[in-house]
This record gives sequence, C-alpha cells and structure tokens, in this order.
Amino acid sequence: MTDDLLSRPPVHALLADGTTVRIRAVERGDHEQLRGLYEEMSPENLRLRFFAASRRSAKLAADRACAPPHRGYRALLAERADQVIGLAEYETGEDIDTAEISIAVADGLHHRGVGTLLIEHLVSAARAEGITTFTADALSENHEVLRLFHDLGLRTSRSFDGPEVRCTIGLTEDDTYLTAVEARGRAADVASLEPLLRPRTVAVVGAGRKPGSVGRVVLHHLRTGGFTGRLFAVNPAAASILGVPCHPSVPALPQTPDLAVVAVPAAAVPAAAEECGKAGVRALLVVTAGLDRDQARALMAACRSHGMRLVGPNCLGISHTDPAVRLDATFAADHPSPGTAGVAVQSGGVGIALLDGLSRLGIGVSSFASLGDKYDVSGNDMLQWWESDGRTDLALLHLESFGNPRAFSRTARRVTRRMPVLTVDAGRTEAGRRAAASHTAAAATPTMTRRALFTQAGVTATGSVGELLETAALLHSQPLPAGSRVAILTNAGGAGVLAADACVEAGLVLPAFAPEVVDDLLGALPRGASVGNPVDATAAVTEEQLKDCVDRVLRHGGIDAVLLALVPTAVAAATGDDLVRALTDTHGPRTKPVAAVRLEQDLPVRLLPATGGGTIPSYAEPQAAARALAHAALRAAWLARPAGTVPDLDGVDTGRAHGIVEAFLAAHPDGGWLDPRTCADLLSCYGIPQIPWAWAETEDAAVLAADRLRGPDGRVVMKAHWPGLVHKSEQRAVHLDLQGDSQVRAAFRDFETRFGDLLDGTVVQPLAPRGTELFAGVVQDEVFGPLVLFGLGGTATEVLGDHAARLAPLTDHDVHDLITAPRCAPLLFGARGSGPVDLARLERLLLGLSRMAADLPQLAEADFNPVLATSAGVSVLDARVRLLPRRPQDPYLRRLR
Repeated sequence: MTDDLLSRPPVHALLADGTTVRIRAVERGDHEQLRGLYEEMSPENLRLRFFAASRRSAKLAADRACAPPHRGYRALLAERADQVIGLAEYETGEDIDTAEISIAVADGLHHRGVGTLLIEHLVSAARAEGITTFTADALSENHEVLRLFHDLGLRTSRSFDGPEVRCTIGLTEDDTYLTAVEARGRAADVASLEPLLRPRTVAVVGAGRKPGSVGRVVLHHLRTGGFTGRLFAVNPAAASILGVPCHPSVPALPQTPDLAVVAVPAAAVPAAAEECGKAGVRALLVVTAGLDRDQARALMAACRSHGMRLVGPNCLGISHTDPAVRLDATFAADHPSPGTAGVAVQSGGVGIALLDGLSRLGIGVSSFASLGDKYDVSGNDMLQWWESDGRTDLALLHLESFGNPRAFSRTARRVTRRMPVLTVDAGRTEAGRRAAASHTAAAATPTMTRRALFTQAGVTATGSVGELLETAALLHSQPLPAGSRVAILTNAGGAGVLAADACVEAGLVLPAFAPEVVDDLLGALPRGASVGNPVDATAAVTEEQLKDCVDRVLRHGGIDAVLLALVPTAVAAATGDDLVRALTDTHGPRTKPVAAVRLEQDLPVRLLPATGGGTIPSYAEPQAAARALAHAALRAAWLARPAGTVPDLDGVDTGRAHGIVEAFLAAHPDGGWLDPRTCADLLSCYGIPQIPWAWAETEDAAVLAADRLRGPDGRVVMKAHWPGLVHKSEQRAVHLDLQGDSQVRAAFRDFETRFGDLLDGTVVQPLAPRGTELFAGVVQDEVFGPLVLFGLGGTATEVLGDHAARLAPLTDHDVHDLITAPRCAPLLFGARGSGPVDLARLERLLLGLSRMAADLPQLAEADFNPVLATSAGVSVLDARVRLLPRRPQDPYLRRLR
C-alpha cells in the first residue's frame, strides 16, 4: 500500500436507501470490530464468504486486514455510527497489474449497496496504483456477489471450476461504468433528499416569540403554506408559537422529525445539530448565517456522523409545492406559486427574484432550494431530484461555486436532454486564483472555464436574472426552433428595425423571402406594405390581416421562428383591432416558436394566454426577445447533435508518460518547467508533432546542429533556454533567420554574453515554412480539472485574445467546436484563397493534448505557441510544460462533500 493511498482521508457516501456511511482505510485498531463483523455472520454467510463455516476464519480475516501495510494490498471498510458494516480488500500477486479481491457485508445490511459502494472505492484506489484487473473466486451458488460483480458496469468474465466461479473484472473506466455509477448515485441521492423535500414531520428549532425573527417567520410560512405533515416548534421558553405546540428540546418532541429547521444563533448551531442527530433527525435546514470555521466544522461533523443531509447554512430556505407536501420552509415575502420550474440558488436575493418572477409569469415552482454556503446539498443534488420527481420540466440555477464540476457536467448533460437547464453566469469567482505564468494560464479566465462547462453540458447560460426569466418564459411556452432563421413582422418600420438589429446581434439570421412568398404575403397585407424581412405591415394593418400574415409566414419552410414587433396606434384603436391577438388567437399549439415585442409593455416579459391553449411570451425590449430566441436555437442545435465520444488515439504510451512525470518530480519535488528534451519525450508519448530540433550547449554543437537541420533556404532559428524561462520574446531569447556558420556562432555568443551562467543551452530549429500560427494549451484548474485552449497564436496571442476553451477530455464534437469557435477559424478553412490547413492533424494534436491533460493530473499547464498549421501538416514550434506534485483525483467517485 503506497503512502499516497494511506494518506487519503475518510469520505462519506450514500447507500441505496439514502443513508450515510463512512469509507476509510483499515487501521490496526479495527481488529476487534472486524473480527466481530465475521463472528456475527450466520454460518451460511460465513460459508459463502470463506467456502467453509469455520469460526477461526474470523480471526484470520481480521489479522490479514489489520496487518502492517504493504505494497499491493488495500483494505477499505464501511462504518455507520462507528460500527463496521462492511470490508473490501485487494491484493496483488506476482502480476502487479492484477489483484484478487474479497468483500464482506454485515448480516442484515445486504441489498443496501454497501458492497457495491466499497468495490467502487476499491476500483478507484486500484486504478491509482496502476492495477488494471480484479479477480475474485466465489461459490456458484453465491448469487448475490455474482450479481454485484455483474452489475458494476465493468467488463466481467466468468470461468467455472466445479462449484467455484472465477470472475475477472477489467477496471477500464469507460462510459458504461460511469453511467452505472451515476445511476446508483442518482437513486441514492434522491432517496437521501426525501426527508428534506418530502418530510412527514418538521420541527423549527429556534422559533422565537418575537415578531420578525427568522425562526418565527419560517414557522409562519410552514403553517400558512398548508404543510400536510406534523409541525412542531422547539423553544424552551414558550408553550406554543403561532398556534404550533412548543417543546423545550428536540429529544422532548413527541415524534422524531424528518426535517429540522435550525434558526438559532451561530454559536448554538453545532449543539443544535448534534442534538438533532442523536434524536434521529434525517435532514437539516440551517438558515443561520455567520458561522466561523470551527462552528462550520462542528456542524458538518454532526451531519456526517449522524447521516443527516444539510441545506445551508446562511440560506433563505426550501420549499416543495407538491399538494401532497406543501412545504414552505422559507422566509421569503410570499409563498411560491405551484408550478413546474425547479430552482436552486446560492444567493437568497436571487432566489426571491426568481420566485417572484416565476410566480408572476404563471410558470410557478415545483421545488426551491436556497443552498446558501452549500456545505452539503448542491445544484447537482437538485438536478437529480428534478430529473426524478415527475413534476419538474424546467431547471433554473444560480451557482456561485462548483464543488465537483465534472460530476455536475455529466449530470447536466443527462438532465438537459430531458428539460432545459438554465443558469445565471454571474462571474463570481476567486480573483487571482491562478498565476498567469504562461500564455495558456493568462488566457484561461475563470469565466471562460465556466462557460466551457455550460456549453459542453448543454446548459443555457444567461447574463442576468432578467435574461434568465426572459429565456425561461420562451422555453416554457414555445416549441424549440429548428434553426436560427427568424421572420420579423411589424406595424411600425422603426420597431422592425430595432428588432432586426437585436436579432442579428444575438446571432440569429433574417433570411429574405422567396418571390412566391413575397407575392403571397403582399396579397394578405394592406396597400403600402413592405415585404422584406422585417415585414412592415404598416399602421393600417388589421387584426385579421396580421393574423393571416403570421399564419402564412409560419407555413414558410425557410423560417424557424416569428417575432411580432408591435406599437399601439390610433388606427388600431379606432377600428377596435387588437393586433396582439394575431399571435394569441390560435387553433391549437404551433410547431414553431412565436413571440411578441411590445415597446409600451410595463414588465420586461409577460406570458399571454392563447385561445388555443398555452401561452405566448411578450417582451418589452427586442433585445430580450432576440436573446431568448437565440438561446432556444442553441438548445435545439445541442439536442439535435448526438452525444459526443472521446476518440481512441493510436500511438499513445500512457505508461511511459507516467514514468517521465514521476522521474521529473523525483528530481524536482516542488515541480517546475520541463527542459526541452524531457518536454519532447513527453509530447512524443501522445503523438504531438514538433518541428525537428536539436539541443546545443556549446557554440560548436550549435553549428553542427544548424548544418544538420538547415532546410532548402539554409536558415535556422536559435532559442535560449534556462529553467523557468517562459516568455522568450520578451527576454529577446530568440534569433531568427540565421544563415551560415558565422551567424549561428554570433547568435550563440550573444546569448552567452547577455544571459551568462543563467544559460543552460540552446534549441536549434530549421526556419519554419509559411503557414497559420496558432496557439494550443492546457491549464489544470484545481476545481474544474484540465481546460484545453485553442486560438490564434504568435507573439500577439494575449493581446488579441482570440481563444476558445473546452474542458478535457475532449469528445469528437468538442474538438470540432474548439477549432471552429475562434474568430480566426475561417483562416483554417481556406479563407482569402489560402487553402485549408490539415484539419485532421490539427484535431489529432488537440485530442493528444486533451488526453495528456486527462492522464496526468501533475500537468499544471502546457503551452504550445506557435503551432504552425499548413495544408501539409501541423507541428509545434515551441512547447512549454509545467508539472506540479499533485495527487490524482477521481471526480466520479461517489462521495459526499
């Protein structure tokens, strides 16, 4: 067992029934409990575990698990309430890539996922040690353990030898395995949230007698909101509050509550949480703010040790509008309207704004969680709840931080195929979290990282709460467009121009109508109408004429959406025409989205009832309508594209790459920038092509290298190198266009003169041919993981800032998006007659970079600038790689925060 694995802290995770267990490494002091685990098993279970019912096996098993640690052996246990309830082990033999595993679960706790959870953690630990295969022997009648292995999601084979079965389990982490882990995690997560969002009994701890106190307001909301379960208040100084019976403490309650709302001063929160846990409470909602570090740590310790899920602290509360529950444990001004939108926020103020906006629009809320400081329950938890609750069809998020972005991404990718997931990209990040040590790190802003997450996951990211509500109104009420082609109809030319500008600025397209469509529309409109796009129907248009025009445009195959920009006129008022009815007077649902812009509207967005059922969104500003339509078009495009896959790459040598990294960090324990030779070795492990080069430490060696590398034009490039040199151009550490031996010698002497003992040596390269200079790099974000960047390269890369980013590992779709997103993309496809570059090799370079970043958590950043792309190929002209001593993390391992 390696020191790295021994140092891993214990974690808490959820079983299939939603209860919490602690997973940790076995220690010597666990001997008696482990022996008791086996001694308390029935003879039948002992026989299935050891192939015999000998009680002596219990001591031997405990001795083995608690023996001094040694390489190739790993033992993990699961415990609940300080009681060991399961054990899983592996041990390698002569073949260090393969380990034998065994598992034991306490009697009475089978079928709760204890064994599966332990095996998942054992798989993660084994992968970190380079183990690729598990083997296990079982009796053929031990159907439970055989089913456990089969259902893991890993590739498993069996061979029979009499009454015994030999199972061989490959540990490759593919999408099948991750999907199986997700499914188990989702079921456990939803079960754990039941006492939080569907409690049968609620107690408000700290409900005060003073009007205006937070606890009293929450109690009032629970009571007046019509909570269907039993409601109690905990206050030692009162017999009842607001007609709700009071008790002096949680243990004194006549019934153990599923959910306790804690509204006591910060100093009293840890004791209140511990009291709740000992009484058997299963979920806490802590609205109290201002906990210091010690109080926060004690609160979490109580929740984990007693298996309670926690929302907060420092939050507005939670609500669930299901008629069977009617839970409103918030201190918002009003009760949320029941509906179909799930809402999770960190900011209470944002939560109030969203609750009010959704109620006003008539969308309403299915469930709401103000996550506050988000110690436990997160946006990921709520997404999984909404996915399973059968009521939610729209998810709205406001998250200021991410605990596990890669797990969130996988969940969001799945959920957003079933319902729109919208978020406010508020830009709240930790400033200066990463030093801009290279072009890559300078370009990788936190905003870019979050947007990459949202884009890849299919999350609709908006810039404000207002935009979120505007987009939610359209996605809730209208079908998705098939594309981004919009027709604008107006009764005032100026309003049409404003709408057209807004649509184009939002990335939408206003196609011209075909001649036959123009003739068709002119026949339906009053004299003087202009049928371009926008269609100016003039102030003389009647309600029936405009409705006819809308219907005709919707039938047009070249249009994906219709935007009606209207202004009130005296003409319409005099004739009694209501032009808005041109959109709202329908005979049933439409197959294309329609929306209105009414410049005189008092609210930013309304949902207007349609006669044929449903609603039509109406906006006060054309920009709002255009943004909403653009978000809908992007969502439709994301849904229409199949889920991407991470391509298998030929020529990748992950084992050699790990060896290079380990050797470098052994020599440089604090990490650092790789020297050119080590860097080239690492890049070769991933098939990343570099221009030919040579290392020269003397003047004569530089001349020999130049003679060998000169191309047809006879010119070479020389670059100085010393540890930590990053920006060569700024240091004037590059000489270009060197011809002949004399210029090579002069360049080398210049480096020696200016840099002295700092100089380690030089890199000599042939002068590169003409081509497009690009930039590619990766930076390892401590929270989000590796981020791959791509864009225009050269010395102006940071000035121009023409970069796109995606989180690794890149799928085939991600790498295509990465190449096409920057503004320089047309140059790669042959703009201005230059001819396209070798796109296949460019994609291969980016995929190799992504794979390197995903394989090596020690890769802090890589910077390829420039990358030369031509029609004949792609090569890296300058590469820098920085390593740090980092422990590998498994973002998909089931564990609570």
